[in-house]
Amino acid sequence: MKKLVLQAAVFGVAGVLAGAALAAPEKTECLAGAKPGGGFDVTCRLAANSLLAAKLIDKPMPVTYMEGGVGAVAYNHVVGKRSSDPTLITAASTGSALLLAQGKFGQYDENAVRWLGALGADYGVIVVAADSPYKTMKDLVEAYKKAPNDFAIGGGGAVGSQDWMKAAIIAKSADQDPKKIRYVALEGGGAVLTALQGGHIKIGAGEASEMAKHHQAGKVRILGVMAPERLPGDLKDVPTAKEQGFDFDWVVWRGYYLGGKVSDADYQSWVDTFQKLAKSPEFAKEREERGLYPYTVIGADFDKIVKNDVKKFKTLAAEAGL
Repeated sequence: MKKLVLQAAVFGVAGVLAGAALAAPEKTECLAGAKPGGGFDVTCRLAANSLLAAKLIDKPMPVTYMEGGVGAVAYNHVVGKRSSDPTLITAASTGSALLLAQGKFGQYDENAVRWLGALGADYGVIVVAADSPYKTMKDLVEAYKKAPNDFAIGGGGAVGSQDWMKAAIIAKSADQDPKKIRYVALEGGGAVLTALQGGHIKIGAGEASEMAKHHQAGKVRILGVMAPERLPGDLKDVPTAKEQGFDFDWVVWRGYYLGGKVSDADYQSWVDTFQKLAKSPEFAKEREERGLYPYTVIGADFDKIVKNDVKKFKTLAAEAGL
């Protein structure tokens, strides 16, 4: 009997320890590699608010801001100074993979951190003015192929940015040299919208969340969504690029990474926590309020996606002469 009681006690302690391993650390922090108010801030707030609301952390998760190089300074900080810190998660996006592919994070590559997961996404879109003669992606690509110099393409960010890459994909689809794009660098989706309506550009590259309401209102026309399948809501009737015969997409995932030296046990604790979070109604509400579409990829699957993205972007960058 004593032996059975002892065994029960041992297994009871083991069960408690195993349960504890599934929880996030008692103290947590999210690092946003930019000023407050941007995409990294949204990503950190998504995790911080929903983790607390779902009671997966007991104390509020503070958000720390470290601007510089669109996440490069934060990346180098995590790798150099907090690589083994299990309390810190850092916001990342598809743009992070793009910059890594172009070597803009300095000496560190995509293998320097542990990719934790993505909890939402946006998708690239190709937009024209509401009165544009082009009604489909095929119409646009065929016209661009005949006279590429007649088409100014505008997007948020400079050459090498995500929107520029979307423009490069259009050029490639038309068998044109991406290096010769007439690209107009603008300050975000609002400026793209204004430039389209004013006739200053013929094609706009942007994201679904920022263009959907303008498409619905008839201010612009989204010709194609760069997603694996049609999006719900306002864009449910807009075909994807793939549906129209163009085999490309652009997923703007919102994700997180941990330091590269965080232990397997701590990494798995975060993976388990994120998996629980993704199933909670509190998380679904937070994601919808931030205008993100469902996109949950966690752990090894996310690590694979990030590294595949970096590989794909390296190829695109090389073809575009970046």
